[in-house]
Amino acid sequence: MPPDALWLARMPAFFIKTYGCQMNERDSEQVAVELRARGYAAAASEADADIVLINTCAVRDMAEQKALAKMQNLLGRKRRQPALIVGFMGCMAQSRGGELAALLPRLDLVTGTQKYHKVADYLDQLIARRGPDMDSLRAPIVDIAEEAGSQNTIKDHPLTVRQATAFVSIMQGCDMRCSFCIVPATRGAERSRPLADIVSEARALAAAGVKEITLLGQIVNQYGRREWPIVSGRSPFTQLLYALEKIDGLERIRFTSPHPVGYRRDLLQAFRDLRKLCEHVHLPLQSGSDRILRAMRRAYTVDRYRRLVAELRAACPGLAITTDIIVGFPGETDADYQATRRLVAELRFDNAYIFRYSPRRGTPAAALPGQVAETDKDLRNKDLLAVVDGIARQNAAALLGQTVEILVEGRSRTKATRQSGRTRANKIVIVSDAADLTGQLVPVTISDTSTYTFYGEVRR
Repeated sequence: MPPDALWLARMPAFFIKTYGCQMNERDSEQVAVELRARGYAAAASEADADIVLINTCAVRDMAEQKALAKMQNLLGRKRRQPALIVGFMGCMAQSRGGELAALLPRLDLVTGTQKYHKVADYLDQLIARRGPDMDSLRAPIVDIAEEAGSQNTIKDHPLTVRQATAFVSIMQGCDMRCSFCIVPATRGAERSRPLADIVSEARALAAAGVKEITLLGQIVNQYGRREWPIVSGRSPFTQLLYALEKIDGLERIRFTSPHPVGYRRDLLQAFRDLRKLCEHVHLPLQSGSDRILRAMRRAYTVDRYRRLVAELRAACPGLAITTDIIVGFPGETDADYQATRRLVAELRFDNAYIFRYSPRRGTPAAALPGQVAETDKDLRNKDLLAVVDGIARQNAAALLGQTVEILVEGRSRTKATRQSGRTRANKIVIVSDAADLTGQLVPVTISDTSTYTFYGEVRR
């Protein structure tokens, strides 16, 4: 039987390659759940798949280029295997839509960020359209339309045995309009899921053995501000945190990614009150220059950010703070960069994700004068990374000999006794233990470190 005929004799297997943030990972999980429910099988690898979907990111040009290069490779395989179905999902698909189909002949599917729940339907249609000539060109399916209520469709989980952690999507979209960011165009306006639905999802996860959830949103601490009122001084987001605190079996709560303007008195109080709210926040800075922050439309000053860090650390002793920083934003001078460098050294972040500015289509910053040379961006990136790494090494040394609690997330694929977990402050810890500790909260004494990864011994 020819390979293509064999493919048609069974339900095809799919593989999803995901680029970008945790929200993309969560969206890919949802698609996988729906495909399995429809009878599709999950392939162990891309090479074993009859359907390959790429969930894309558009935040930086490099992410787009990686996705395009991967698709070019797949289309080369498709010339040898005409039955192969390939498609783009997600943010780049939303941004570029039919342009991708024109750029890449033989592409089968392009679905945007509000259409993940339609992917299984579209694959069914593509398979049904196949005729005896497997090599015939077919018009691709392209759907990047907005859809009301799409934020409520990311709600199912492909749970594994003894799964310790899970992402929970609580909202979609962004209304902040930072001048460098394409997310409002790719994810749409802010829209939030009902609180009761989120609590029900978290309760089901806890009942299945999940100990830790991470709440996801483009501006997660702005959850519900368009839909629901403040109650007893608490915003919808803090109302959600207090409701999740009451779930039996759930031990840890995290959230990402917030905006500094979303930290108000009620959220600071939640860090004082809630045992399950972990001692880690990701707090994007972007720049340490007020002039650049204004050009970025970030809605806070360096002084306000500095005071917020102090307030968070006072509310939650031992808090770990990570951040995002852009170097080489249009108009950034060496003095602006040095201001960022000094602030990073002062605030002593536990880690910082440093990005060279990348112009994004349709964003105000792409048209600004004073675009910075790539060589200058690269020098600033390397220099700032050295500062961050130096601080991290000092912080890591201070943990040696301390006993911390970790939630073990699973075994190493290469060494059965090696297992990894995270502290409440989101530090990765590797332990070697004969017993399978997956899903357990265990005390570990830190014995060694490689700056961002720690090694320890389980205390019994």
